[in-house]
Amino acid sequence: MRKIISKSFELEYNETKKSRLDAFINNEVEDLTRSQIQKFIKDEDILVNDKPVSKTGFKLTSGDKILVNVPEEEPLNAIPQNIPIEIVYEDEDVIVVNKPQGMVVHPAAGHPDKTLVNAILYHCQINDDDVIRPGIVHRIDKDTSGLLMIAKNNLAKQSLMAQLKAKSNLREYLAIVHGNFTEKTGKINAPLGRSKFDRKKQAVVDDGRHAVTHFTVLEQFENYSLLKLKLETGRTHQIRVHMQYIGHPVAGDPLYGPKNTLPGKGQFLHAETLGFEHPRTHKWMEFSVEPPEIFQETLERLRHQHS
Repeated sequence: MRKIISKSFELEYNETKKSRLDAFINNEVEDLTRSQIQKFIKDEDILVNDKPVSKTGFKLTSGDKILVNVPEEEPLNAIPQNIPIEIVYEDEDVIVVNKPQGMVVHPAAGHPDKTLVNAILYHCQINDDDVIRPGIVHRIDKDTSGLLMIAKNNLAKQSLMAQLKAKSNLREYLAIVHGNFTEKTGKINAPLGRSKFDRKKQAVVDDGRHAVTHFTVLEQFENYSLLKLKLETGRTHQIRVHMQYIGHPVAGDPLYGPKNTLPGKGQFLHAETLGFEHPRTHKWMEFSVEPPEIFQETLERLRHQHS
């Protein structure tokens, strides 16, 4: 079957030193990840001097002309899957769930199934035209645990999204972070955008999107602190990047934190409290859940070591 190409990039290599093909494309084309590029090379979707190349380690020499053909992606459809989930609250309009650490919120490249959305679709019907992210109005990272609100119909989705935009809802997190503080409270007001040095990361950048995080120091231990954090905005990786920016990265964070950190299964970040106005009744709803066992055990260990 003939492959459909969604877009193409024409590049030319003009360096005197040889370079790997995948590394060069990764530096030149913002839209593509290194793993995508390597797959395109293996599938012979990338041509060097009009000839397909199938080795990811192919070395470029000065004057080489590269054509990157990006094939059209096969459409993803979220399917119901019998995966246990913790329902904190549910009615005809909304569901509030306690997402476990390690679960992706919705299907995407690299995670086509076994997500929270797959579990929700098995549990109930979601009336939403979005076949990949039905009902999803906000997200938390794979290795962040805690509360998410999910819309079961268009009325709920529009209302919850409007509240997020107006910053009228409540989202509070617990985090164990590196280092100690002299102040009890603080506000981080620093714009966020894609890192200019690593496309997998977000960073504080001058031309980024407005982002504000408030924090309160709850406890301090030797080399670590327990914080309560309140989101005023909801940017990608906001808490993780803001805490790194002020020199207190989230413990266990594999992307923004140091390697010498607390043992665990990812960052010690938990969406503890969620509040919103109910889309139909307009009643204020507020929910809180305790952090997962590994979070609580780590806190107890830190308290014992500090006493």
